[in-house]
Amino acid sequence: MDVLRPPLIRIEGRVYRKNLIQEQAFPHEEEEDFYAGRGDCMDEPGDAFVVEETERGFRCRVEVPSPLYKYIIGKKGETKKRLETETQTSISIPKPGVEGEIVIMGQHRSGVVSARTRIDVLLDSFRKKQPFTHFLSFALNQPTIQEKFLQFKEQVLEKCSKDHGVSSSLFQNPAKLHLTLGTLVLLNEQEIQKACDLLQRCKEDFVEDFLGFSHITGGQPLTVEVSGVEYMNDDPAMTDVLYAKVHMKDGSDRLQMIADQLVKQFVASGLMLKEWDRVKLHATVMNTLFRKDPTDERNNTMTGKSSFKERESFNGQNILKLFENFYFGEVQLDSVRLSQRFSSDASGYYATSGQLCFS
Repeated sequence: MDVLRPPLIRIEGRVYRKNLIQEQAFPHEEEEDFYAGRGDCMDEPGDAFVVEETERGFRCRVEVPSPLYKYIIGKKGETKKRLETETQTSISIPKPGVEGEIVIMGQHRSGVVSARTRIDVLLDSFRKKQPFTHFLSFALNQPTIQEKFLQFKEQVLEKCSKDHGVSSSLFQNPAKLHLTLGTLVLLNEQEIQKACDLLQRCKEDFVEDFLGFSHITGGQPLTVEVSGVEYMNDDPAMTDVLYAKVHMKDGSDRLQMIADQLVKQFVASGLMLKEWDRVKLHATVMNTLFRKDPTDERNNTMTGKSSFKERESFNGQNILKLFENFYFGEVQLDSVRLSQRFSSDASGYYATSGQLCFS
């Protein structure tokens, strides 16, 4: 790392330097420590969080999902001990699996602020490494769409099965056809509820306006057409993801505007990472990740560990030529769902943790 140009991390409007401390590596344990620098946080006012004054000094509480406790504790408790020693504080962490607050206590306010800031940096870094648990989606699994998709699958296998890499294992489960708006890491019930509450606020803040909503007639339906196929990467002979294109039947950009604004709000809340300037509206129909993991619903447009699996591309040239304008049908979108990864409901679609209904 260039010490004159260290990586920067932004947390709640503040910028911190990320300095890597080289230590003994422990198998199966990531021990990357992040130091904000004494000059940066020891004298920081701490106005981004509440520091209480007590009879014995100062105290600060941090709400942390239990799966992240281990990153504050570290191997054999070393990260926690180092934080306590260097900031002259005492850090109390709930038992593993028990949801609660991490409590930082110290005689000096600056030490408590320093410990809290360093914990925030640690949590921000390791949260980004967690596999996503939920995603915002529009369901496209209506019976007519499923029927046309199965026709598409049958015809592709009939006409293109001799092309390199093409097999039935590449195709999406028709019951799980969807548009993904963005992915989230929600590690406890409180975070899931926060995402559900934000969905409802989005409905009141802007979705109803985009739908032309009134209490008498409701909102104008979002009727979309699913038509044509396209590929993600540069070479159609080495295709990893093939998707169906989606557009509003009335030619408007209301769906794009709703999708972009939803993602913007979730990014601003800290529940979602910004990955693109605009949401790419598409429905994955074939994906080489399905070959190894048919339950993996990623569209390969998001970053994450599963994007880097070893995968065998397929030759999509003939599929693109023969099915360039394949018509999957039209569907009326009635809600945005907070969908749970690796799950199914009674219809075969992903289990819904919450939703924003358009009616």
